[in-house]
Amino acid sequence: MDCKDRLEAYFREHDVSFESATHSEAYTAQEVAAALHVSGHQLAKVVMVWVGDELTMTVVPASGRVDLRHAADALGVDKVRLAREAEFGERFDDCELGAMPPFGNLYDLPVVVDPALAEYDDIVFSAGTYTDSMKVAYDDFERLVRPRVGKLILD
Repeated sequence: MDCKDRLEAYFREHDVSFESATHSEAYTAQEVAAALHVSGHQLAKVVMVWVGDELTMTVVPASGRVDLRHAADALGVDKVRLAREAEFGERFDDCELGAMPPFGNLYDLPVVVDPALAEYDDIVFSAGTYTDSMKVAYDDFERLVRPRVGKLILD
């Protein structure tokens, strides 16, 4: 089962309304936002980090950039470092590298989300490929993932 099918099944199982979209190939979160004609503030971007020896998924608006100091503060640790694709690629074997959805719970990963995403009723995110995206209500995302919420980006 590919990532998009997995997400759709998961959403149906949990009675979550969702929208799927196919768009032109887009490799960056900002390109996805432009292809879908949505704000980069509403598009959820996944950035993988290491918190000690624990791989952790951070989720920020596409218009933002993870600040490692903020991330460390939000997680209550001294240091956080960006994970390299080679360190986590196999974990997302149903996704194209870099097109992971912000549902770390489906991959047995802790998730930390920046509160800026909660300012929108819906979030949009990559659904496992560079041409597939989905939209769900932020409240449903929060209910399913139960992310830790913490300031991850600079204003």
